[in-house]
Amino acid sequence: MLPDLKLVIRLQEIDNLLGDLRREIAALPKHIAEIEKKLVSHERKLEADRAALAANQKERKKCEGDIQVQEQKISKLKDQMLQAKTNEVYRAFQNEIEFCQKEIRKSEDRILELMGESEPLEKNVKAAESALKTEKADVDAEKKQARERTQADEKSAAELETERAAIVPGMSAAAYQRYERARKARRGIGVAEAIEGRCSACNMAMRPQFSQELKKGDEIMVCESCQRILYYNPPVSLEDLTGEAAPAVTE
Repeated sequence: MLPDLKLVIRLQEIDNLLGDLRREIAALPKHIAEIEKKLVSHERKLEADRAALAANQKERKKCEGDIQVQEQKISKLKDQMLQAKTNEVYRAFQNEIEFCQKEIRKSEDRILELMGESEPLEKNVKAAESALKTEKADVDAEKKQARERTQADEKSAAELETERAAIVPGMSAAAYQRYERARKARRGIGVAEAIEGRCSACNMAMRPQFSQELKKGDEIMVCESCQRILYYNPPVSLEDLTGEAAPAVTE
């Protein structure tokens, strides 16, 4: 195989790896942003549950305060009843006391309702706090892994860039320009293997004469359809693998 062709194939391998690394480096911040967005959503839900529980507790305290106010009124009304001089005044005080007692019962009933509502709210808050704590730990761990992965990817990319920069000067300008032209025109793939008389990239069949010329390996050739640089890997024989002659087949 021509030296330029070997270098072109290696360039393609490097560019493929660099493309994968760059996509992963670009994707990691987006992934972190997505999980952080999800975390914020859960935090807002927890705050809403906490606010509902706080409102419940606030209303219960108000009802308890209303009961105390009504009880104080009843105590004063009873003291005043003792000084009533007529039945009408006495009955008026009784009516006032009955009204206060009804208000107390309303407040007591509401407190019972609020207590029933508070139980699931408290459970929701505790469950959400526990889940959020676990999720925050998971997110922090994932962010750490993402940072470490990004650093590793950037290091690998820098090493590949260094290798690529070292390869290019060893190639002929024509071979490099042909590779770059095909790579940029064909979504990053500028080299393809010829397999069974076809370009493995565009799958177009090669002319028999073209195929024979390619197998000779005397010059760099490009696919007549997609203009990618083509290379041919001859099949490996058993003799090549073992270093020994293949056994003769007897009938």
